[in-house]
Amino acid sequence: MKKNSSELLLRLSANWPEVQVLSLDADILALSKPAGLLIAPDRWDKTRENLMGLLHAGIALQRPWAVKLGLSYVANVHRLDAGTSGVILMALNKPALMKLARQFHDQHPKKTYLALIQGSLPDPEMEVSLPLAPSLVRPGLSVVDRSHGKPSVTRFSTVERYRKYSLIRAEPTTGRLHQIRVHLKEIGCPLVADADYGTGFPLLLSQLKRDYRMKPEGEKPFMSRPALHAEKLELIHPTTGLPLVIEAPWPKDFTVSVKYLRKFAG
Repeated sequence: MKKNSSELLLRLSANWPEVQVLSLDADILALSKPAGLLIAPDRWDKTRENLMGLLHAGIALQRPWAVKLGLSYVANVHRLDAGTSGVILMALNKPALMKLARQFHDQHPKKTYLALIQGSLPDPEMEVSLPLAPSLVRPGLSVVDRSHGKPSVTRFSTVERYRKYSLIRAEPTTGRLHQIRVHLKEIGCPLVADADYGTGFPLLLSQLKRDYRMKPEGEKPFMSRPALHAEKLELIHPTTGLPLVIEAPWPKDFTVSVKYLRKFAG
């Protein structure tokens, strides 16, 4: 039986904001991951906190939220980049994990991302099909490789256009590492604040407001991480077989960024 998850917030660590529970029943747990939090241990820095480590530690220590949710087993079904916010799905038992893993491998549940990009898409609605492979020069990143890369397809659509920026949606039909980010780079409109595949420049009010006056304490960016948010996940529930749609609300940096883009760059 599905529990009421609309008001559930998990305090996993003092270093991170409370994590919102998006969906919860006997088989699945979906959370709204904050930007910056790793899903699993970092390959090079094992000391960095990560979502799965915090969940497993909380279950072992019987934290109040673990007891309240009745958690004893949790395994992530897919991943998000550390800098990406939004829907992350987990299985709460091994049978559900096996069914979900098979579904993600064979059927590719529909994933919808929200993104802020520099410039605008070449076409308001378009599909990018460019094969991707691991970078041999920059470990941990991806590159377009037409000879040895794996097929990679992303559909893009414009939501709103501003002066020098756009709000778009992206629907990857394959699941390659950094796929959306690389495809956007290749068509000339990288994510805002993406240092790996773009300029890395944050979004600032001084860039938008012509008569902006700098405060003595300096300026805090609206968006300082790769501007990508996993907004929606559509799949089949592993036990009931019914369609399941999970949505994550916009994080604060997206909400504030779009507010001021509409106001000063619309």
